[in-house]
Amino acid sequence: MKVFDENNIILCAKPADKIEAIKMSGMILHRNGYVKQTYINDMLEREKIVTTYIGNNVSIPHGLSNSGENILHSGLSFVQVPDGIEFGTEEESKIAYLVIGIAGKNGEHMEMLGKLAMTLTDMEKVEKLRTAHTKTEVMDIFQAAAI
Repeated sequence: MKVFDENNIILCAKPADKIEAIKMSGMILHRNGYVKQTYINDMLEREKIVTTYIGNNVSIPHGLSNSGENILHSGLSFVQVPDGIEFGTEEESKIAYLVIGIAGKNGEHMEMLGKLAMTLTDMEKVEKLRTAHTKTEVMDIFQAAAI
């Protein structure tokens, strides 16, 4: 099973809030056989503990340290939110245009995060992902990063 393919992408999403955005990213992982549905609850719980916003207008929702039993296969989901969604607080705004769900089996999440970090620290690539009109455009950027 591939970690990431076109079925894991939603373009032009309009979630009402960060909770809905996280659920969208989790449902992609669940629907495509990467995780059990309970993993989505783990993703929401993680967000309560500490924000999954990483900067550069990107959030990477993921599970808890004990979520392994809810992960069937390593996978990534990609939700593009062109209008942005608030991941910050009343004191500090943090707008995410990209919500990338991650589920790593057997410690693979660290390797996946490393590859993502290399791509998502490049604001030119983040902007291309934010404005992509086709799933192929997203796939090209992720494939170049060996994701």
